Amino acid sequence: LDPKVRNRRGNQKYRGAALEEPSGPTVRVVEYEVDGRDGSGELFCLITTIIDPVKASAPELADAYAQRWEFESSLDEIKTHQRGRGAVLRSQSSEMVEQEIWALLLTHYAVRELMAEAAEQADVDPDRLSFMRSLRVIRRQVTRQAGFSPSTPGRGTHRDDPRDT
Repeated sequence: LDPKVRNRRGNQKYRGAALEEPSGPTVRVVEYEVDGRDGSGELFCLITTIIDPVKASAPELADAYAQRWEFESSLDEIKTHQRGRGAVLRSQSSEMVEQEIWALLLTHYAVRELMAEAAEQADVDPDRLSFMRSLRVIRRQVTRQAGFSPSTPGRGTHRDDPRDT
């Protein structure tokens, strides 16, 4: 443990006040260092209620925490960057809301799949590529939006577009 963290409570002067015994749940503290892209290390301090190291070792907990943040980052990519900050779903019916969410998820998957292909060609880790840069490149390549709106099954196409036939 980092002595600055471990001894913080012991280094404080209380001028005669008695220290109370800590209350609350028992926790386990796992400290680990992660190498950054620039080669520098960053210290992480993970606090968990999983006390038994047999149930989850420190490396397993550190890996699980990293995986959680990859998921959180994916949600941020969809909600903030892909869709746009503060944008709301436009659909008025539950079926169309579901369709709009699926469209967002499939679009995110498509962007990430293109990023994985690019990373493989460049022989780099896909996590090292920027989602925003990739999204901007893809948006520049789309010359126009879809020429039709989703239609109700059985009603035909919404607009007269040769791609619909």
